[in-house]
Amino acid sequence: MRTALVIGTGLIGTSAALALAGRGVQVHLTDHDPAQARTAAALGAGTDAEPDGPVDLAIVAVPPAHVSESLAAAMRRGAARGYLDVASVKGGPRRELEARGCDLTRYIGTHPMAGRERSGPLAATADLFEGRPWVLTPTPGTDTEVLNLALELVALCRAVPVVMDADAHDRAVALVSHTPQLLSSMVAARLRDADETAVRLCGQGIRDVTRIAASDPGMWIDILSANPGPVADVLAAVAADLDETVRSLRALDSADEDKRGGGAAGIEDVLRRGNAGRERVPGKHGAAPRAYESVTVLIGDQPGELARIFADAGQAGVNIEDVRIEHATGQQAGLIQLMVEPRAVPGLTAALRERGWSIRQ
Repeated sequence: MRTALVIGTGLIGTSAALALAGRGVQVHLTDHDPAQARTAAALGAGTDAEPDGPVDLAIVAVPPAHVSESLAAAMRRGAARGYLDVASVKGGPRRELEARGCDLTRYIGTHPMAGRERSGPLAATADLFEGRPWVLTPTPGTDTEVLNLALELVALCRAVPVVMDADAHDRAVALVSHTPQLLSSMVAARLRDADETAVRLCGQGIRDVTRIAASDPGMWIDILSANPGPVADVLAAVAADLDETVRSLRALDSADEDKRGGGAAGIEDVLRRGNAGRERVPGKHGAAPRAYESVTVLIGDQPGELARIFADAGQAGVNIEDVRIEHATGQQAGLIQLMVEPRAVPGLTAALRERGWSIRQ
């Protein structure tokens, strides 16, 4: 691939353009808001000048509701040899293109499984897709050249290609992406009118659950409007679990011993099913999840403290597998959990204590 046209210079489009431009591809940028395209160009994502002729690949990075319109317009003017979109839903846009009479042999639907809570070109990074799954949804009619261009794009962005059926993809993202966004927002919404004393008790658990609730509502309305059925199906199953959990909790509050026993069994059931589901979430580098142990350290909120503790762990010969930080309320300090292999815990604990760190059991 020598040339590309990115249509839509938001987070995903600009990130893809930055990755391509950084690897020698001549990237042309266009957006319904010319100022946004100029911003992306100023970041080094390419040029907002029109290409002289057809490019190798046109990448449509617009909201799902506008994908088929943008693709059809690009196809009509012969903008590229191949076309793809990066929207988070796949079945609907493909059917809309078919209804418009477009040549689907030159098109493939794709979806990079990457993003951030922030949107727009200023939030873009060239490494946004590195190591992340990038779904491709070819059909038997997809031209081999187009599939190869899409695979080259994924490789240049250093993502991992995953081939799926379009409708299966939409059901999958309803479960692993769209429903979690709504549930996170629902939990965060409980905090809006909560007493200030309660809010001040927020710890890492509530921060983990509500992190993605900071996402742009407008963007998510576009996404959910394009995939409402599968998301509603998942939420209906969650609602059934919620109803049963509420009944179990009410039973735990009963004076009747048998009811309390049934309530405890109901709560245990949902917690154990949650354990089983969590164990299926891929671990490091997409491999099977592994059990790590944490070494919890009190750390000051000053420049250089994180670098110092990582350096000390490195000198102890320990690889940090994951990190979690919980900030102390009203204090310039916090607790950092260093997730490591179980066998590394004694050595790391001793080494950090020797270097003056306060270890919390």
